[in-house]
Amino acid sequence: MGNFITSEIYLDHIEAYGYAIVENAINEDLMSDLMADCYRINPHFSLAGIGRLNNQQIDSTIRKDKTYWFDGSSQAQKDYQTAMEGIRTTLNRCFFMGLFDYECHYAKYTLGDFYKKHVDAFKGRSNRVFTTVLYLNTPQQGGELVIYKPKSKDIEITIRPTAGTLVLFESERFVHEVLPAVDERYSIAGWFRKNTSISGIIDPPR
Repeated sequence: MGNFITSEIYLDHIEAYGYAIVENAINEDLMSDLMADCYRINPHFSLAGIGRLNNQQIDSTIRKDKTYWFDGSSQAQKDYQTAMEGIRTTLNRCFFMGLFDYECHYAKYTLGDFYKKHVDAFKGRSNRVFTTVLYLNTPQQGGELVIYKPKSKDIEITIRPTAGTLVLFESERFVHEVLPAVDERYSIAGWFRKNTSISGIIDPPR
């Protein structure tokens, strides 16, 4: 898979648990390029919104992270999307999921930033099927990802941000949150999506 350097053992974990944690998933050169790209666009991060399209709004009681959507303005972004395309193809081949494309953004958490409990897809109303998080740095404290057991308030797993670790999980199945950051935390959040275009309405929008 080129820049995605792990074996396909993550597929067994997805089949068994609905999520997988892949350490050292991306080669070091691309990791370095992605982090440099974050620093390049640092002045252009903006407060993240909740909701979609015309319903999107800023609510700092729910989330306080800053984001920058990939726009293809660097080779690092293009190489990362190529790596994710390889994963998309593999997931479709193994699980017949009909994943249509992939969207992603950089996410920056600074002291006190958080994202409260939420799901990335609402049952029957979203085209997001699989969520991915790639950690770009390793903060000493804070910013953990907490994934909850399906239909439960119990914690399934708490993941400490570690550079090079890729997390994949079913978007509709798992409630999750990001605990308040202490040290600066950079990551890439992304979603594999299915095509839900109907009645002439294109979804996902192109």
